[in-house]
Amino acid sequence: MKSYFEHMAPFGKALKKGTIKRTQNNYEQVLGAEKKILAAVEEVKNAGLPEEKINRRGQMTVWQRLEYIVDPGTWTPLHTLFNPADNVEGTTNVIDGLGKIAGKWAVVIGFDNKVMAGAWLAGQSENILRVTDLAERLNIPLVWLVNCSGAKLTEQEKFYANRRGSGTPFFRHAELEQKGIPVLAAIYGTNPAGGGYQSISPTVLFAHEKCNMAVGGAGIVSGMAPQGGFTVDMAEALVQKAKEHRAKPPGSVATHYDHTGFFRFVYKEEKEVLDGVRDYMKKLPAYDPEFFRVTEPKAPAFEAEDVMRLLPIASKTVYDFDDILARLVDGSEHMEYRPDYGPEIYTGLCKVDGFLVACIGNRQGYLGKGYPEYADYPGMGAKLYRQGLLKMNEFVTLCGRDRVPVIWFQDTSGIDVGDIAEKAELLGLGQSLIYSIQQSGLPMMLAILRKGTAAAHYVMGGPQANRNNAFTLGTCATEICVMHGETAAVATYARRLVKEKEAGRDLEPVVEKMNALARKYKDTSTPLYCAKHGMVDEVVRLADLRHYMQSFAGAAYQNPKSICPQHQMILPRIIRDHAAAKEKE
Repeated sequence: MKSYFEHMAPFGKALKKGTIKRTQNNYEQVLGAEKKILAAVEEVKNAGLPEEKINRRGQMTVWQRLEYIVDPGTWTPLHTLFNPADNVEGTTNVIDGLGKIAGKWAVVIGFDNKVMAGAWLAGQSENILRVTDLAERLNIPLVWLVNCSGAKLTEQEKFYANRRGSGTPFFRHAELEQKGIPVLAAIYGTNPAGGGYQSISPTVLFAHEKCNMAVGGAGIVSGMAPQGGFTVDMAEALVQKAKEHRAKPPGSVATHYDHTGFFRFVYKEEKEVLDGVRDYMKKLPAYDPEFFRVTEPKAPAFEAEDVMRLLPIASKTVYDFDDILARLVDGSEHMEYRPDYGPEIYTGLCKVDGFLVACIGNRQGYLGKGYPEYADYPGMGAKLYRQGLLKMNEFVTLCGRDRVPVIWFQDTSGIDVGDIAEKAELLGLGQSLIYSIQQSGLPMMLAILRKGTAAAHYVMGGPQANRNNAFTLGTCATEICVMHGETAAVATYARRLVKEKEAGRDLEPVVEKMNALARKYKDTSTPLYCAKHGMVDEVVRLADLRHYMQSFAGAAYQNPKSICPQHQMILPRIIRDHAAAKEKE
């Protein structure tokens, strides 16, 4: 079987191999930085009760359930370090990511039953919203591992109410189902109140024989008649009620399988519940990957681990973006769109696991004499100029027309500024790019290699500026801030310095404040801070970037809402014809 793309002459053009100059020093720096990230991940995995204690109760932990249900080698974790409210538990108490189940991609999320038996915690509802968004944008099933004891009642004000509070996921489940996206739930343990709603709101319920779900659990039912306070006599009565309801909690299998019929399936063994979900996944809609592949999958021509040597940790050190891309895409091959225009930006078609994807990234370094064409100052890579913004607008629009998912790579210091830049319409072109992204309706992922700065972070596939972003990755070199810390200090205190100087006062107190602000910017833009507060969905090892790209591409092409036949695509023809014209010159 031959693909149309096997006849396209420019495909096969190799990306650069590059000279790996920063070998050992940069490699050691990356290893050290990634070690801190991995240590933080291990803390989350070890939160709560030990695995052995959960197993002695006859239960599997959420991690064991994930390992069992997800096809080997496909687990792609997200939001592991997300903890915006700085919970003492060190987690939002849900674990999620992308993974294949029975050969089909799904978004998988489970309550961590080692921590307060999977209770609602602050930040959890926001985490779940990101997960439901992911399922919607990739149009793939959402699989729940439900084991939720309800809410952490001593902190209900942090998560219960509000527009994005803990009730919102129930609405989002209904929304997914209305869009034809199934939500499957494997249900374990005791699930009262919010845990009960998490159990009942999915599409199909797979229950363990010892589980239950209820509007109110034993504790709630025991105290349903408030009398304005408590006495010792009331406490004695509560003890008796609590014992009765604990012995026979509401919402058992006898109720929801034998009577209401809410549970579709009931199983004796924990693993059998997961087997049931796996069997159901086989029945759900999905194209065979060969339907969309443009060629057979092929490994990059160069080692993925080279990225650890090629991407400098230091944010101002120049490198070649093409060298990075060569370690990530099939065969290290590409079809570049308008290589002679907008030199600060790479735009091109690449293959990941045989699937066609669009790649967009910032190029670094001096951009050559006479660029940008509208100014009398030299252009430097990482910054966005008029041509680069126009090129991205064109490329994204064509990708939307050809239905090609987009992978963004950010390492940007912002959009060009000043009155000359304003006259060059950069403000409007930035908003135009957001419009182009939004109208494309394409699933997109973003990897922030190093800098995500100013409005350029928004317009280059940033999660704030569009509904297309499936997830955003950070690396050990990532920093996200509105501007460099020292620049922010100048912007904040420059006028104060002038006033103090004119008044003849000592400038040292203002200088101390400027240094403090610069330090704060540095502290609040680190990879760990970005992951904890949701600026990125996961911080990943540089050597794992391709794995996330493979998961994204496979999931995006599993069951897309719209299709452009390969031989009817316009973008590859434009690239081919432009390349042919350049050869004739």
